[in-house]
Amino acid sequence: MTEKLLARAGAVRVAGVVAAALGLVTVLLPWAYGKTALDNMTYFFGPSFLQLCYAILLLVALVALAAKWFRGRLGRFAKAVAWADTAKAAGLGAAGYALACLVAIAVQNGGLVMIEPGGWAAFGLALVTGGAALVLPGSAKPTLGKLKSPPWVQILAIAAAMAVVLFAAAYELNRADIEDFLVFGCFAVAVVVVGRAAGLFGWLSLAAANNRRVLSLAAFAVAFAFPFTQNGSDANMSVANQVLIFAATAMGLNIVVGLVGLLDMGYIAFLGAGAFTAAVLSKSAFATLSVDLPFPVTVLISGVVASLLGLLIGTPTLRVSGDYLAIVTLAFGEIFRITMNNLDGVDGPNITNGSNGVPAIPNLDFFGFNLGQVHHFLGVDLGRQSNYYWLLLVVIAVVIVVFSNLAHSRIGRGWVAIREDELAAEAMGVNTFALKLLAFAGGAFLAGMAGSVKAYRDTAVSPDQFVFLESAFLLAAVVLGGMGTIGGVLIGATLLKLLPEKLRFFEDYRLLLFGALMVLMMRFRPEGIVADERRQLEFHDADEELAEEVEEDLVSHHSLLNPETDRGAVA
Repeated sequence: MTEKLLARAGAVRVAGVVAAALGLVTVLLPWAYGKTALDNMTYFFGPSFLQLCYAILLLVALVALAAKWFRGRLGRFAKAVAWADTAKAAGLGAAGYALACLVAIAVQNGGLVMIEPGGWAAFGLALVTGGAALVLPGSAKPTLGKLKSPPWVQILAIAAAMAVVLFAAAYELNRADIEDFLVFGCFAVAVVVVGRAAGLFGWLSLAAANNRRVLSLAAFAVAFAFPFTQNGSDANMSVANQVLIFAATAMGLNIVVGLVGLLDMGYIAFLGAGAFTAAVLSKSAFATLSVDLPFPVTVLISGVVASLLGLLIGTPTLRVSGDYLAIVTLAFGEIFRITMNNLDGVDGPNITNGSNGVPAIPNLDFFGFNLGQVHHFLGVDLGRQSNYYWLLLVVIAVVIVVFSNLAHSRIGRGWVAIREDELAAEAMGVNTFALKLLAFAGGAFLAGMAGSVKAYRDTAVSPDQFVFLESAFLLAAVVLGGMGTIGGVLIGATLLKLLPEKLRFFEDYRLLLFGALMVLMMRFRPEGIVADERRQLEFHDADEELAEEVEEDLVSHHSLLNPETDRGAVA
């Protein structure tokens, strides 16, 4: 009986390998009649980039299916990879990706009849490959994340991963057609699923923990190089600037929500406070104060004003908690917007020009370098949005450094203690009210800094920019990305700012799609895209396997940061 089962499994494996090999041939065939914008999938023996993406997924499935036959030659590497799960993810991912391509071709060219047989063959063969992998018995849990490797291999892997991220971001933003954007997005999702199934992300996480400085420098280099990939497009750089402003503000909210666990629904007021402060201090002809101050001083003043507003809001409201705190902060956010609307000089002082706000804010000028002019660097024309992008890059770097140091300090541990159990923290001598007030003021300071740059980047500030919906999106970015984490908030902010800009085709349904995304996340991954270990255990307290995995990760990270401490001492 066992021999029959092994024979059937072998036959299924062969069938999957043959289907995958034939699927690779389909990239040499046209997938669509007529002319399609999907990188011209209409030529013989000339695969387009999107067809090559399909080939990559299918090639991974083929290698994973055939790995059983040469596993002995790969040594410990073969035992560390979950080959069966990788084959399932890659095969079904290739099928899903091919289906997305076919749907996009049908939309662009007027129906399914415009799809060539090569496209249908690609989808069918990928489906057979994934089905064959599903029939095979599941593999053991991947241990690739625990596999030790030379430092130079880890550094090269980090550099390669950052280069892939840069290329993917540049390619995705340069997609003019919504179909192209969504198709490549499907490929990116499939790659993430395959990498996770194989255990590759666990190994990259270990490499990143071993080389934190290298990771930080590589990430900053990729972010710095991003404008050079946009061919001088101010439209794409404008989207990137919105992402950075949104991410810097969300990082401040992450202190209040992610570390302390306070539900703030009016956080957009702090961004508005910083923006209005910078606007009224600018040299605009409509500015009511128009004080000639250096920009770094303006940034600090904007942060301080927002911080004082945080103290003003936090002092009376932090006596309540939970839903009551959410309602009170929501009210304060609306009070701020209405107040800025009424400071028009009709019944009081004219500070903000009312609903007109402060327009015509001049561009910044640093020692003769005007951020509003086009500059030529390394043969590339860098416009106004690129110049402000680099300024925002410096701001968000400062925000990340401040957040990281606070989170790992004694104050940060006090915040986490309040989030876990405020009564227990107070019983242990933690001044809970003072720390919560400090969180409000500190988060508001970071948002105020981002708001000051936003005022100059937008060249105008008005009260209608700071509505409640923006606060809701900020909170969603923190929850979606992963409360208490840096990378998670950056990913969440990027998704929530980038997708609405690129999916204007679904403008009437964007909020519906956003709501559906949040429901799915709360159902299947409530801890967020990048999960904090402690919160992951909170949401999955019954998962003993996850608890053991997190404990092992904490021990390994501790040993990496403290090499002199052995595993026994940590235990």
